[in-house]
Amino acid sequence: MEQQVEALRGEALAEIAAAKDRATLEAARIRYLGKSGAVTAISEGMRNVPKEDRPRFGKLLNDLRQAVTQALDDSERLLLEAADSAAVSSLDLSLPGTWPSPGTLHPLTQLMDRVVRCFRRMGFAIADGPDIETEWHCFDALNTPADHPARNEQDTFYLPDGRLLRSHTSSVQIRVMENCPPPIRIIAPGAAYRRDEVDATHLAQFTQMEGLYVAEKVSLADLKGTLEFFFRELFGSGTNIQFRPHFFPFTEPSYEIDIRTEALGNEWMELAGCGMVDPAVFEAICERRGDRVFDPEKVSGFAFGFGLERLAMNLSRIPDIRMLVENDLRFLNQF
Repeated sequence: MEQQVEALRGEALAEIAAAKDRATLEAARIRYLGKSGAVTAISEGMRNVPKEDRPRFGKLLNDLRQAVTQALDDSERLLLEAADSAAVSSLDLSLPGTWPSPGTLHPLTQLMDRVVRCFRRMGFAIADGPDIETEWHCFDALNTPADHPARNEQDTFYLPDGRLLRSHTSSVQIRVMENCPPPIRIIAPGAAYRRDEVDATHLAQFTQMEGLYVAEKVSLADLKGTLEFFFRELFGSGTNIQFRPHFFPFTEPSYEIDIRTEALGNEWMELAGCGMVDPAVFEAICERRGDRVFDPEKVSGFAFGFGLERLAMNLSRIPDIRMLVENDLRFLNQF
């Protein structure tokens, strides 16, 4: 049996060393180490070996199996290295490489960074809140009556449990006032959702930037000064700005903001809404908090909001709002 083991070792190692590809090597593995392989077959002869000789022959068989396994692994490694070398042998390493195309920020992200930097220079902090809101935070606290069109299912995304996808980030203003006493000076950028038909000027999800300033003796002059500074920083010092009376349930008085600038064709464009915070909003907050830190007789404030997509379209002369969400590199590479 000892001669059989040595003969099998020589045969196996010679066949493995002569293998020229992985298929031949795998065939050798099965021939010698498979369930019906030669090493397995000779191992079954151990039952006929005298008891006193079994340890010595067992060691011989174990050495044989280890030697064959090691030879198979070494040959496979050499074949893989040879295949890798052959794969790159035709490459000319002296040729210039392909210059990587660097990425950049999305145009909406670039605009948001500009807007945030401008308001932070005026002392505004950034606030955030959940996209899924309660009716109280999104409507009731903002003095929105039950029959207001915005509360209709045709305009707002309601969830089965009665909550909704926020239709504006004014809900963040409410949450901040719930938890922080005045003075408050925050901006709230984030996603808003409305059941609008998607077309060249509307999306069902858009990015809104809202702001709130509440303190003692905040006046309409503060509101106008803040927003005139912002829009002139954004569109240029020669920008004309007008505040046109409007109505919002949560501000009184309320205004639409129109701008006109030579770079954009010298036509008036509506870009934002704003106004002084309605005392009813402060009363709702006081009732919710259980104190009078937002007593409308002691504090006042202003709020404003605008869509970043509309600003981006005007600043970059983008004709279709859908271009901002289609991820077309031919469009995005321009920024």
